[in-house]
Amino acid sequence: MFNYNSITITVTSIFSNSNYFFILRNVLQLRSQLLKDEHECVCEGSGCATGKRCLGHQCFTSLTVTAGNHLYQKGCFKVYEQSTMTCKTPPSRDQIVECCQGHLCNMNSTVELPVRAEELSSYSVTTLVIVIVAPIIVLIILSAIAILVFKRIHRNQMERLTSRDAEYGTIDGLIASNVGESTLADLLDHSCTSGSGSGLPFLVQRTVARQITLNECVGKGRYGEVWRGQWQGENVAVKIFSSRDEKSWFRETEIYNTVLLRHENILGFIASDMTSRNSSTQLWLITHFHEMGSLYDYLQLSTVDAPGCLRMALSIASGLAHLHVEIFGTKGKPAIAHRDLKSKNILVKKNGQCCIADLGLAVMHFQDTNELDVGNNPKVGTKRYMAPEVLDDSIQMDCFESYKRVDIWALGLVLWEIARRTVSNGIVEDYKPPFHDVVPSDPSFEDMKKVVCVDQQRPNIPNRWFSDSTLTSMAKLMKECWYQNPSARLTALRIKKTLTKIDNSLDKIKTDI
Repeated sequence: MFNYNSITITVTSIFSNSNYFFILRNVLQLRSQLLKDEHECVCEGSGCATGKRCLGHQCFTSLTVTAGNHLYQKGCFKVYEQSTMTCKTPPSRDQIVECCQGHLCNMNSTVELPVRAEELSSYSVTTLVIVIVAPIIVLIILSAIAILVFKRIHRNQMERLTSRDAEYGTIDGLIASNVGESTLADLLDHSCTSGSGSGLPFLVQRTVARQITLNECVGKGRYGEVWRGQWQGENVAVKIFSSRDEKSWFRETEIYNTVLLRHENILGFIASDMTSRNSSTQLWLITHFHEMGSLYDYLQLSTVDAPGCLRMALSIASGLAHLHVEIFGTKGKPAIAHRDLKSKNILVKKNGQCCIADLGLAVMHFQDTNELDVGNNPKVGTKRYMAPEVLDDSIQMDCFESYKRVDIWALGLVLWEIARRTVSNGIVEDYKPPFHDVVPSDPSFEDMKKVVCVDQQRPNIPNRWFSDSTLTSMAKLMKECWYQNPSARLTALRIKKTLTKIDNSLDKIKTDI
């Protein structure tokens, strides 16, 4: 092959010759012939000096196997004899070369080595073995890793608890002696005045939790169990969460420990602890114990009179109003919406008042930053008590007021449950849950959606209520909690004030009599 630069030099040198016109014509003809015989090819691989193109007689695409490695190359043959010899060589098990002529003819060409029949058979068997055996081996390995990780996590949890005890070991005796000489009421009063939260200080929580004796299981639910326990002669309630409901335990602990929730109509929080029993980790939430049980259980067996009805209703409204309001200042609290208000999550106290429990689904709102903390618990409320906007998915999830209005809807249903068990003129209804007459005992989401959203039904108001002034006022209040439009519903504070007014009217009637 000729070098064009050499041709140019030769042409320049022969300009001095007398026959240079004749020679120049021959040289140009030769250069034209050379250009005509060469093709531009795609060049890929180590043999490409510069760029991704080359000029040659023929373009090629090759595959070479060396020590199991596949080397793909593209380029051009510049020496005619080399292209002729290589392109006519048949493919082997280690190398194959395909040639072509034309402008960039090897751009889209690909090559594969031929597979012999015996290799194909061996390959198929090997592949079959890998496909069957490999997943089993991987599953065994993953199972072993999972067991090791679980054991390690459990061991770390116990080491963390032990290390925290060791860290505060120098004052543990002092704390234990202080606790031993105090009552829960004294400790809780001190925690409120010191601004440490709604429960006991953390170290005291740990000490109290480890001194509790579990006596009897008093309730079971989807979250776990509730036990009556004893601490130095005082009854306490121990809510033991199942491991799958850790998020609810964490949420309640977080809310109780970060905000001041001390209120007579909010279940009193004492301590929260993670403990190990029977080689398993248990999540404890320790609260005041109310032997009367939940409002749901109480209404099954007991009836109330008009003053008792108002006492219960007003206490629940007061507790909810306290949750909903934001208190500013160093000893304040954010606004909180319950999200799962129902008679099973309300406890009856000895004095006839109630207190709201179970804050595992609660959301918090901080007005100064407009921060809405919904937690990370994916559970929703109880279907029977769901508001229309929750059932038809029209609720504004980023608006805190929406969650408060959902609580108000549920409060109206709870008031209806209490009113049914209120005796007037010697008459009372059996206990029934809301919508008992239009949905099954365990209604589905679609059942409730049809009744509440499509048919827009509401709990039935018995005729006998209208012959009693207290129940008549209660019925009117309930209806104002059940508006289809959430913004039209009353606020918890307004309900509290209305119930207070009804209660005062009842007292006045008694006085006049």
